[in-house]
Amino acid sequence: MITTRAWGLAGGPNGSGRLAARAWAPTGGEPTWLAVLVHGYGEHLGRYEQVAADLVAAGAVVYGADHRGHGGSSGERVLIDDFAGVVEDVHRVVTQARTAYRTLPLILIGHSMGGLIASRYAQTHPEAPTALVLSGPVLGRWEVLEALAAAEEIPDVPIDPATLSRDPAVGEAYVADPLVWHGPFKRTTVNAMLTEVERGVEAGPLVGTPLLWVHGSDDRLVPISGTAKGIEAIRGEDFTARILPGARHEVFNETNRDEVIGEVVRFAHRFVS
Repeated sequence: MITTRAWGLAGGPNGSGRLAARAWAPTGGEPTWLAVLVHGYGEHLGRYEQVAADLVAAGAVVYGADHRGHGGSSGERVLIDDFAGVVEDVHRVVTQARTAYRTLPLILIGHSMGGLIASRYAQTHPEAPTALVLSGPVLGRWEVLEALAAAEEIPDVPIDPATLSRDPAVGEAYVADPLVWHGPFKRTTVNAMLTEVERGVEAGPLVGTPLLWVHGSDDRLVPISGTAKGIEAIRGEDFTARILPGARHEVFNETNRDEVIGEVVRFAHRFVS
């Protein structure tokens, strides 16, 4: 059984906003590791209920929050002028989690844009995470961003739900979700993301932070080729890559999601004493 908790956490610009934070914990027994989830662009943490449940079943207590301008958090929708602030919002979540779980190994798990944010957190707060998991992360080079930045007007073209998963129910739920942003990218956010991608490359390797990279071979939203350049720039010596044949962008929602979760759990359990 799982106990869930939701609360408002100070965050956003200068801590002036509110982040919709969540935690999932086992009702019986003590967790042996701490997972912090960092979600992707335009979505929210509520889409990770099953991921959190699976991690709790594997011994974790799970924390996370909707990014500023996303889901239930405050702020103009999907507007981010500097991702350094979002990285610090993640630090607020980690700090909150550490008030209750001071000594558990922390596994930071970031998906897509959340992979960029999580990797930048590990670079700027290297003492905090025990290890890092990146799923289909925006790193290195994302040609979609470059094209949007160069466009005179950013097109209002929603994400094709078929690119998310081979399971059509995933795309249907995404389209019907009122907390998902279905409008166009905002130029300020595009430019801020490009800047943060560059900062990640310039910051260099994650010395001392083990990294697991999982990516679908048929990811048409964030292609492997661009991400691989970023992974090569940030990876340290303890590095594992798992490319999933035929999988699309949301590997945690794929038809072989149990296999993906199993990879993450095995990786996390390396650090549980």
